[in-house]
Parts: sequence; structure tokens; C-alpha cells
Amino acid sequence: MRLLNTSTLALHEFFGNAIPHYAILSHRWGTEEVSLQDLRDGKCSGMKGFSKIEKLCERAAADGWHYAWMDSCCIDKTSSAELSEAINSMFQWYKQSTVCYVYLSDVASDPNFPWSGPIQASFRKSSWWGRGWTLQELIAPERVIFHDKKWMEIGTKTSLETVISAITGISRPHLRDHTTASVAQIMSWASRRETTRVEDIAYSLMGLFHVNMPPLYGEGTRA
Repeated sequence: MRLLNTSTLALHEFFGNAIPHYAILSHRWGTEEVSLQDLRDGKCSGMKGFSKIEKLCERAAADGWHYAWMDSCCIDKTSSAELSEAINSMFQWYKQSTVCYVYLSDVASDPNFPWSGPIQASFRKSSWWGRGWTLQELIAPERVIFHDKKWMEIGTKTSLETVISAITGISRPHLRDHTTASVAQIMSWASRRETTRVEDIAYSLMGLFHVNMPPLYGEGTRA
């Protein structure tokens, strides 16, 4: 597993029991996301996505974590073997994280009115709720903390449980423990979501169904 050092932003690889505690990011991809190659080449400071890496590491370091993970720069997507391993490992990576920070780039909160009507409405309408991959990123981690576009904390999966249940259709008990959910229930949660690649509709559910398989992009709805 490749992780970001939250102090230096350098990448380090760890294996097996040597993997340290780490924070993990859940987000919607935007323009100019920083890849592993961009970060290693040191040519990313002017890219729009670089501030997301900086803020992730800043927040994780403030919470006492020395390492953090995010999909855009911690996976070598030029390697089909590594991408396959990452897709099959993703659920466990989120589950084993110390904390998952959710970054909602389309939500603006107000420190003077931390949970007002407009903020609730903005939170409910965030595009993050409609993405396929974010289903497992919500369910797998025990600790989930939501942040607005300025990285101000909105609340946690626990404190916002009632609202999250209403948004997603996932019952409060299943937000705490999805293992008791039926296949039909999980499929109903996923039916509200979409992915950029058709195949990812299936691949984003592999962890929830405890399935491992090599992803083959190009299969379309046969995946």
C-alpha cells in the first residue's frame, strides 16, 4: 500500500503488518487531479488538485496521523496489475483506515450557523451521494468525518446518521454494520448511484459482496 507522508507529502510503500495507521480520503474527482507521476515529478504545485492533497495531509497531521491515502496519487494507474489490485483492495483499505475524511467540494457551510437549513439542503444535494464508489467509502470505515469545500468540518457519520439514512436509503443499523444487509438491500442502495465507466457499477460493489475478480474495462454492462 502506498501512502502519503503528511509532513513531507512524499510517497512511501508498506506491506502487510508494516502498514501504519492512516487517514483516507473520499472525494469526487475534479479537474487537474494529481497523479502519482505528477507528484513524483514535482510538477504538480500549480495543478488545481494539489491543494486537495495539501489539505488532506494538513487535516490528518493535525489529528496526529503521519500517513494518508487518496486514490488519485497513491495508485499507479499506468500499471494494469496495480490498478486491479487496488480495485480489489479498496473496500479493505477504507475499512482498515483510522479515519475517513469526506471532502464535499460542492457544499459550503457557515461556522456561525453550523447546521442551518441552507447548509442541510446543500449537504443533501451534494453530488457525492450519487456516485457509485462513494457507497463503500461511506459504509466501510468506522469513522467518517464530512468536510465542506473549505475543509470546515460539517459532522460525522455518527452525528449525522439520521440525515445520511434519509439521503441514502440505508437504515441506521446498516450504516453501523452493513454485514446484516441482504443482497437486495445493497443493490437498492447502489441503484441510486452512477459511475463514469459502466463497468465500475459492478466493480464498486465487489468489496460489499466480498468478491474478488480482475477488472476488465471494455466489457460494459457484462462486467
